[in-house]
Amino acid sequence: MKRLRRLVKASILTLAIATATAAQAQQPVTLQYWVYSDFAQGEALKLQQQFISEFESQNPGVKIVISGKGDDDLTTGQVTGAASGNLPDVFMNGLAVGAQLVEAKALENLYSRWMAMPQEYRDQFDKDAIASCSPKPQTMYCLPYTGFGEIMFRNLTVLKEAGVDTTVPPKDWAEWFEQMKKVKAAGKFAMPDQTQVFNSVASTYAIVGPDAEWGIDFATKKTLIKPESYAKALQLFVDMKPLTSGTSRNDQATKDLFITNQLAFHVVGPWVDPTYKQAARDSGLKYDFVLVPAAKAGDHAGIKSYEILAVAPGKNADIAWKFASYVAEKKQMLRWAKLLSRYNANAAAMADPEVTSLPLIAKSVEAVKYALEVQPPYFVGAYPNCYKSIVTDNAAEVADGGMTPQEGAKELVAELNDCIAGN
Repeated sequence: MKRLRRLVKASILTLAIATATAAQAQQPVTLQYWVYSDFAQGEALKLQQQFISEFESQNPGVKIVISGKGDDDLTTGQVTGAASGNLPDVFMNGLAVGAQLVEAKALENLYSRWMAMPQEYRDQFDKDAIASCSPKPQTMYCLPYTGFGEIMFRNLTVLKEAGVDTTVPPKDWAEWFEQMKKVKAAGKFAMPDQTQVFNSVASTYAIVGPDAEWGIDFATKKTLIKPESYAKALQLFVDMKPLTSGTSRNDQATKDLFITNQLAFHVVGPWVDPTYKQAARDSGLKYDFVLVPAAKAGDHAGIKSYEILAVAPGKNADIAWKFASYVAEKKQMLRWAKLLSRYNANAAAMADPEVTSLPLIAKSVEAVKYALEVQPPYFVGAYPNCYKSIVTDNAAEVADGGMTPQEGAKELVAELNDCIAGN
């Protein structure tokens, strides 16, 4: 009986999605669908094409053309397309550029369409992720799609040679830092240089927090960073400086050092796992991944963010929404997660036994619960171009001894406030 009820519910949900905007779907229409470049190649592309084929067969007269774009090309194309009236109908991007797309009038408000979906459909999604797409009442600019919670990859060979017990991860920053020093004493690198990239600065700040003191208050046009708290993060850069590889978290050289047993820790998103998994097969790399330690035992650090699915305003918005909501539905996101072992915002898919048994997804789901938002708040105001460079330059100068952490924190806040006020 319970199974019958579940089947009936599933049938009702499928029927509701399939019949929405049916009249428009019967009209011949071609939708332009822009995705990240790595979603438009290899196995990921094959699965996207399968989603498209399924949708087209359910919606006669609809043709979807998928195009892969680099991160910068996605944003540039969407902003210029909004100005020229030549936007793709459905597209991906990151939460961090959401406000820029709002200002360019590139995003359709999806709230009424979202509320018209069955409750069972809406309940599939991570509530915090939906909130990220909804900056104010009756406004929703996206469907949260794929995403990540940052994790710490550990080279087990390097750690064991340094005399580190790898059976349990470090319980807090203090223990982690002691392990870093052991690695350095053994002649290896502990970490990449965390000052080179904005996301790695944010990740390091997440170790000490608090989360409420990160980002911008667009109402007052000031940074939320407080000098007293941020000085603690700057001290971490000073402490790590002699132990780092000099490469950034995103450099190919960093992955090469990890693979060749020269680097102990790599704090980054789960997208590097396929590279390390291949190295494990090809060259015997021994590694694992754990939650990022924080200053307080029992807490964890790292950053998180989502890629989003958005719909352009215009005559195709209804059928474009129908396609976007199909792609983000549990059945599709379950297949996506199984193929790539990647976290996504469909909580129902993430809780399915078919993916909870996958270690990378299980760890990512756990990491998201603790992680720091990279550039909050979303869809409210665009971060000025000067913001990120001020943060990274400040961290590098303090790490190099140009200022004390206290001096650096005070100067950072002043420079960020000037940057925000001038934009």
